Amino acid sequence: MGNKKEEDENERGNWGGRLDFLLSCIGYAVGLGNVWRFPYLAYRNGGATFLIPYIIMLIIAGLPLFFIELAIGQFSSEGPITVWKVSPIFSGIGFGMCIVSGMVSIYYNIIIMYAIYYMFVSFVHLDDILPWQSCNNTFNTESCRVEPYPDLKSMNESDKLLALKDEVVNTTCVASKYLMNLTDIYNVSTPLTEMDLNSTMLMDKVVKDCKFTYQTPSEQYWSRYVLQIQDSDGIENVGDVSLRNCLCLFFAWILIFFCLIKGIKSTGKVVYFTATFPYVILVILLIRGVTLPGHMAGIEFYVIPKPELLLNAKVWGDAATQIFYSLGIGFGGLLTMSSYNKFKNNVYRDAILVSCINCGTSIFAGFAIFSLLGFMATVTNQPIEDVASQGPGLAFIAYPEGIARLPVAPIWAFLFFFMLLTLGMDSQFAMMETLISGITDIFPHILRKRKLVFTLFCCMVGFLLGIPMTTKGGIYVMTLMDWYTGSYNLMFLALMEIVCLMYVYGFRNFCEDISLMVGYKPNIYWLATWLFLTPAALLFILVISGVQYLPVTYEGYAYPSWAEGIGWIMAMLPVAVFLIVAIVQAVRYGGIREAARTTKEWGPALPENRTIPRYNNFGTADLEGQENLAMEYPTKVPPPAYANGGDKYVVEHL
Repeated sequence: MGNKKEEDENERGNWGGRLDFLLSCIGYAVGLGNVWRFPYLAYRNGGATFLIPYIIMLIIAGLPLFFIELAIGQFSSEGPITVWKVSPIFSGIGFGMCIVSGMVSIYYNIIIMYAIYYMFVSFVHLDDILPWQSCNNTFNTESCRVEPYPDLKSMNESDKLLALKDEVVNTTCVASKYLMNLTDIYNVSTPLTEMDLNSTMLMDKVVKDCKFTYQTPSEQYWSRYVLQIQDSDGIENVGDVSLRNCLCLFFAWILIFFCLIKGIKSTGKVVYFTATFPYVILVILLIRGVTLPGHMAGIEFYVIPKPELLLNAKVWGDAATQIFYSLGIGFGGLLTMSSYNKFKNNVYRDAILVSCINCGTSIFAGFAIFSLLGFMATVTNQPIEDVASQGPGLAFIAYPEGIARLPVAPIWAFLFFFMLLTLGMDSQFAMMETLISGITDIFPHILRKRKLVFTLFCCMVGFLLGIPMTTKGGIYVMTLMDWYTGSYNLMFLALMEIVCLMYVYGFRNFCEDISLMVGYKPNIYWLATWLFLTPAALLFILVISGVQYLPVTYEGYAYPSWAEGIGWIMAMLPVAVFLIVAIVQAVRYGGIREAARTTKEWGPALPENRTIPRYNNFGTADLEGQENLAMEYPTKVPPPAYANGGDKYVVEHL
């Protein structure tokens, strides 16, 4: 049995070096969320005030779960599906992780597709101006505006009134709808006429509906040319497939395939570049940003706290969700990457280092981004709140608009979108490796010898499932998937991990396993978080998400009920699979108690690492007492010859 395990370990592969794994984890954790999602949540929730719950949630939820997933993968050298030999009734966690990673990979590559397209366009226009730098294109409308809004504060009354009437407010609209209101508000003795309006009245919030609405060239380029959303009525009618977007998506999947073609060793070499290059670009953007006028306005907005917002539960919920989203907990990627580690690797050090780098990157990216947003706000005479938007809108509208105003804009644009590509690719590597390795670990005798073909098959399936998002209304489909696929299910799967390892397998056994790898047991901080604080935090996130649930929307478009139903199916699919697998396991093992026990095959992959009695022999010793279901080791039936991997193991145990 030991030789069999060693053969499987060698076939499965390992990282080429310690730095390969560390950089892969950094690349996986540091992604697009650090560039657009964290800054948005920061300024929406009070700038520096958001950092307080963000760091607290990192300490009580993010870091403990991050450590757990790295540790269990490294200890067992198993993927997210087969690792649950530790307690087979929880095998559904692995299936749920692979489902989440698979669903997120489908729409995540759409974001990479857009980054590739913008990068190509920037390259083609290196000797010209970018298409989103002007309003002289065929896709632009009369509402397109390049010039900054008039600086009303520096004008006298006559110039201000003229600018307001010409460029800001539709006075005919004001005269027809709000003259009576303004007469009452300003306590005028005789009814106002259009000729009586002054600048103060035209800037009153009452008449905001009569303001002219403009769009920047980058916004019209994104919506009217890249998305062509004007040709779609919503998710009910997504329109034709955009051949341009479809080809870029195909290129994105081919790129993923070639990076994964040789398995984990080639991925480890690729991340030497993809994990470090974004930091180079962020430093360049920060240096350039702080040399632009108005940068301090953006930075001040980012760092000035609003302590009263700490009383808002949504701030804490957003901070916890961002930690989950950013670190990649519950996707299975961390477990997958750590399963390729050497057994004695210092997983304790890696967990702390990667988590801190991730948190630091988010904060650093905030400075780089907000310096640029401050410049944009100064040029357009808009509040910073109106410059940035959440999600793809920030990456493909606000940033291109800001970059377009930099010297030698095409070069900056090319570098920026190349950075987005590398940020997205790292996370995509891990999610696809999770899916591929998870399925391969179930059927190693069939798939490990055909890894190349199976990897290509998975990439092509991902491409085909992504085609609906390349249609003219594809943004509606992508938003639906983004809203539901990686939300409640991640919290649920993480909570089940805690229950399995701390309360069923037993925290003492888990700590002993950690000691086998790093030479010492976890301290009181880890025990306090694993046993009490982290489960409480996860329950808190689930409650907050449920109480403050909002139906999916996109730019004011309300989705039909059937589309929302599809979203909930995607959200609940991993949960349903977990419950189904748990029921099946309970039936096959003859009861819940029996299905919760650790199987005889659980433990380190190589014989030389099985150095404690419960891994050296399959006796009946219960090291912690009968209260731990997982610590009862059956001895009547010897392990089968094929117990340590392969299709027969899965058929019998899963």
